[in-house]
Amino acid sequence: MTPRISIVIPARSDAAALGETLAALDRLAGREAAEVLVCAAGDPAGVEPAVAGRARLLWPTGSTRAALLDAGGSAARGEVLFFLHADSVPPENAFALIANALSDPNVVGGAFEHCFAEPGWSLRAISAINRLRYRLTRNYYGDQGIFVRAATFRRMGGYRGLGVMEDLDFSRRLKRVGRTVLIRVPLRTSGRRFLARGPWRTFFFIVWLLLLYTLRRDTQRYAERWRGPADLTPGSPWPGVGLRRAAGLAGGGGLTPEATK
Repeated sequence: MTPRISIVIPARSDAAALGETLAALDRLAGREAAEVLVCAAGDPAGVEPAVAGRARLLWPTGSTRAALLDAGGSAARGEVLFFLHADSVPPENAFALIANALSDPNVVGGAFEHCFAEPGWSLRAISAINRLRYRLTRNYYGDQGIFVRAATFRRMGGYRGLGVMEDLDFSRRLKRVGRTVLIRVPLRTSGRRFLARGPWRTFFFIVWLLLLYTLRRDTQRYAERWRGPADLTPGSPWPGVGLRRAAGLAGGGGLTPEATK
């Protein structure tokens, strides 16, 4: 029987978060009818026990999120593809919400409302700014759980081979194909990248990338800085940003934005 939904999770040296997310997926209504694919890079010794038979485990060529997402989307058997970060947890009725959104044949895909899992005024403020952005632009990011009809994904040619900004590129192309919708129910995503690197420092680095992207300048040169080395857990601190300092900022301390390198 062809699964209605295929959940595609890219995981790069991220076994701990992946294990927690897979455990959370087991609690979703309708999980037994869904397919889960984990497209991994790096750390087989950690990823394989974390998956523990709960998903199809693929080891595609390449380690960028775009390469992993595209490989998962291409291998998926479901009618709908649901791309999920390894540290994201959808609402328990996510499948029903997606099915309802796609009951309109003109809708080709969409995403969920953004919400950080951790507390802290900085993260709440950044999430609020982000919500305003995607409501105005309808450009969604991967930490919102992008979903798309499988036929549409393949007609689009899947994800492009980008090192950074791959979700923005995909979302912009998606809305040219058909109508996209925002499901106004939060999907919780870890803010660990912001906490480890400094919430506002990370936010303004994203703004810088968006400005370059809008001006059609080269953003790929910053891919390694944003993603970090392939053998490190995603969201590891940037050089000079200590975890203790970042944790203090997340609790509400101020921060003077530092220039990005």
